[in-house]
Amino acid sequence: MESAFQWVTKEAVLTEEAMRGVRFNVLDVALHNDAIHRGGGQIIPTARRVYYAAELTASPRLQEPVYIVDVTCPSDAVGGVYSCLAQRRGIVINEEPMTGAPLSIVKAYLPVAESFGFTARLRGSTSGQAFPQCVFDHWEVLTSDPMDTSSKAYQVVADIRKRKGLKEGIPALDNFIDKLCAFNFDFGYYVCVYINVYATLIHSVLPCLLYKSD
Repeated sequence: MESAFQWVTKEAVLTEEAMRGVRFNVLDVALHNDAIHRGGGQIIPTARRVYYAAELTASPRLQEPVYIVDVTCPSDAVGGVYSCLAQRRGIVINEEPMTGAPLSIVKAYLPVAESFGFTARLRGSTSGQAFPQCVFDHWEVLTSDPMDTSSKAYQVVADIRKRKGLKEGIPALDNFIDKLCAFNFDFGYYVCVYINVYATLIHSVLPCLLYKSD
């Protein structure tokens, strides 16, 4: 179970990127009596599929890295700085004059995804008078739903999956459920795992019967 957890949190189901701030509670497990059927070859793939299914049903959200940007510019060029930041989802958090100089320092949050080409665009908007410095500050949750095909988060997922050469579209929940297990208990054995998921904006309980073998 621990190996499957490490695998899943390193390569999550949406984009095969690492998961952050997530916890899985294993509520119940039923295993075969024969020890030969309780090895890692049976448990790890089964638990992995349960974790993935639990994540899909738990309203998952993406997180993006965010820079804090310090922009130094003349006071009469501040308007161009605000305009450039607004076009790139930047949020100004502070503006203060520099003591002893006709300059201002603007502090803002800027998503890393929007930072490419930001310096050139900023200098173009301020006639070369602004000088930015970007430092990683925090992770921020994308509020849109990645399961909604019209949302920005879904587009981010699609772009990442395309870049990695993954199958197009988010995997369906059916991919992680063994339908044969749901209807046939006359042969083979089963592993039944109940998982409770807690994370930032994630809360779900999912009972899954996911593995069957002859």
